[in-house]
Amino acid sequence: MESASQGLLSDSMTDVPVDNAAASARTSAPESLTLAEEEELRSELAKVEEEIGTLRQVLAAKERHCGELKRKLGLTPLDGLKQNLSKSWHDVQVSNAYVKTSEKLGEWNEKVTQSDLYLSASNTLEDWNEKLTQSEAYKKTQETLSQAGQKTSAALSNVGSVISRKLGDMRNSATFKSFEDRVGTIKSRVVGSRENSTDGLHSLPGAGDKPPQDNAPF
Repeated sequence: MESASQGLLSDSMTDVPVDNAAASARTSAPESLTLAEEEELRSELAKVEEEIGTLRQVLAAKERHCGELKRKLGLTPLDGLKQNLSKSWHDVQVSNAYVKTSEKLGEWNEKVTQSDLYLSASNTLEDWNEKLTQSEAYKKTQETLSQAGQKTSAALSNVGSVISRKLGDMRNSATFKSFEDRVGTIKSRVVGSRENSTDGLHSLPGAGDKPPQDNAPF
């Protein structure tokens, strides 16, 4: 009997709708409110929700109108992104945090550049640079590099002159002239044979003339 009653109790509890339970929880929670105050709050909540819905509809209409205007002006989403980034960067630059940070960085830079350690390090680097450029090793290295560059330019110029001279000598050599003569002879023979072939075709009997007609009776 006890198990059967527990089963019936669990079944009846599971059959209770969740919405009804939530509604009962909502109605039983504000015990300190009167019925008039609760009705007033519910009415105000309904008005606010209605205003939110209206504003959403107005915002959607404005967004559609904005998209149509951008489309007519030929503006792409990339242009809008660039404009938004530029505006955001401008807002950052004029913000108090950015201005204060820039001022602090300027003050730190001025303090660092005016500090004794920075001035001493700069003077030391300038002394080392002057000593290095005035040293004998630096001067010898610079002279060596300059001479190497001049020698390289002279060598390239000499190579070009040698190549030009060798080509001229080769063209004036007997072997090259003999080769040119042979090429000219072969060319003249080929041209002459072509002309002879053309003349032979034109000199064939009946070439270019109409054949004689035989009018003899049968």
